[in-house]
Amino acid sequence: MTEMLLAFTTFANEDDAARVARVLLEERLVACANLLPGARSLYRWEGAVRDEREVVVLLKTRKQDWTALLSRLHELHPYETPELVAVRIAAGAPKYMAWLEAQLEPEGP
Repeated sequence: MTEMLLAFTTFANEDDAARVARVLLEERLVACANLLPGARSLYRWEGAVRDEREVVVLLKTRKQDWTALLSRLHELHPYETPELVAVRIAAGAPKYMAWLEAQLEPEGP
């Protein structure tokens, strides 16, 4: 089975998160996107500590699509330096993992 990744990114609002997630889904760079609003992010940016509300987005993709996902997210994301980190999915329900993989395959004619 293909090696899958769970990638994490954040957005300032749900509209931007949903817009970008839809494009990534349509382009089959991700199989699924979960939007988790209400996150509180504390981080250092431009010399100051920030405390912001954000939407966390969980993206499921194949390791082989990582570079394309990273490039496309940077094109679509409104942040100057968007977060995108990923961890390997070590295990998953076999039917779900097969479904993920099927969603990332190109559509037939």
